[in-house]
Amino acid sequence: MSTEPTPPATDSPFRAEPGDRDLAPQYVLPLVVRIERAAPPARTDALETAARAVLVLLADERSAGDGEWAGAVRDWQDARIRKVVRRARGAEWRRAGALPGITVTGKSAEVRVFPPVPLDGWPRDLAKLQVSGTELDDPEPPAAPDRSGPVLWLNPEVGMSAGKAMAQAGHGAQLAWWELTDAQRADWRGAGFPLAVRTADPAEWARLTAGGLPVVRDAGFTEIAPGSCTVVADHPALR
Repeated sequence: MSTEPTPPATDSPFRAEPGDRDLAPQYVLPLVVRIERAAPPARTDALETAARAVLVLLADERSAGDGEWAGAVRDWQDARIRKVVRRARGAEWRRAGALPGITVTGKSAEVRVFPPVPLDGWPRDLAKLQVSGTELDDPEPPAAPDRSGPVLWLNPEVGMSAGKAMAQAGHGAQLAWWELTDAQRADWRGAGFPLAVRTADPAEWARLTAGGLPVVRDAGFTEIAPGSCTVVADHPALR
């Protein structure tokens, strides 16, 4: 099991200001969402599946100790925590599935997460995939979340593409994972990493960000302004 300590607040991997993490070799965690023309996934399910995919990789035995992915995971977490979501369909998805990684399936979404790679060293079959075109919709408004379980709350005032929101949900899940004890992590993992991703009510957002829960502040590499608060990780063990 991964036992990385919580990053110090003065050197958060998600903060906007330059720091020691910027001097380290930069890695990125690739995630690929399957988007077939005839049957795209629902947006909320894609966000939740991406968040679970990040947790599944962090909890995998290959990511810890002397595991085959452990060195790459450590190097990635020692630098900025970057995640990039690309889309694939048909033969592209099959080629992505042949590379080392883990596929996580939701109700309608499939997301494959791969061990971190150097920022400029993507495998060819992943580098060819598009970042754009991940706009997804919910066929109907998602139901109210089960507040007795983990909820990743999105900022209601920050618009994001589905791909960007998937990466941010993954950030929120990762921050919650870092804050938990080994026993709490084991319980979450044993339950299958249940979680919900929802957009917070504007009136509740200020309370959420001020409540001591883990907050993702985006570094501003894409789409949104540096320092924007994007996700609050509301895990019951952290309330």
